[in-house]
Amino acid sequence: MVSAVTQSSTQPTALSQEALKERGEYLVTIGACSDCHSPKLAPTDKIPPMTPDPDRYLSGHPASDKLPPMPAGAGKNGWMMFNMNNTAAVGPWGVSFSANLTPDPTGIGNWTLDNFKKALREGKYKGMDNTRQILPPMPWPHYSKMKDEDLEAIFTYLKSIKPVKNVVPAPIPPAV
Repeated sequence: MVSAVTQSSTQPTALSQEALKERGEYLVTIGACSDCHSPKLAPTDKIPPMTPDPDRYLSGHPASDKLPPMPAGAGKNGWMMFNMNNTAAVGPWGVSFSANLTPDPTGIGNWTLDNFKKALREGKYKGMDNTRQILPPMPWPHYSKMKDEDLEAIFTYLKSIKPVKNVVPAPIPPAV
């Protein structure tokens, strides 16, 4: 469990579940997780571009979204491209889709804290041994340096948000 040092003592005290969730929400917000893991609302004069859809917050690339046609050589010409929702990316690795981070079984609902740590520390898909690497643009190598306390806080927060059923498409390998 995450701990904090109190002013009157140097002994760590365990954070409550509420404090863990608050810390996790803060870390998810400053980490900009919703930039890639949340579908966006259509911009209007009152909704700025790239505003996360609160009904699909952190639910990953929508299973029903079809990608527009890609130019020939996409991902092989030194460029990386994103779709309009910022939930799909194409590069030399092929096409990758942002994961569902909600506590639904189609997201991280069946994950343990150990799965979460393995995913972010080792870049293992679904946090399981003998699985593929998490693909770009997910910057898991940067997150691999996070403290256990922060990973636990993020996981606690993600497990507390609204579950959204969304089976994210499988990656598409690069065309030969």
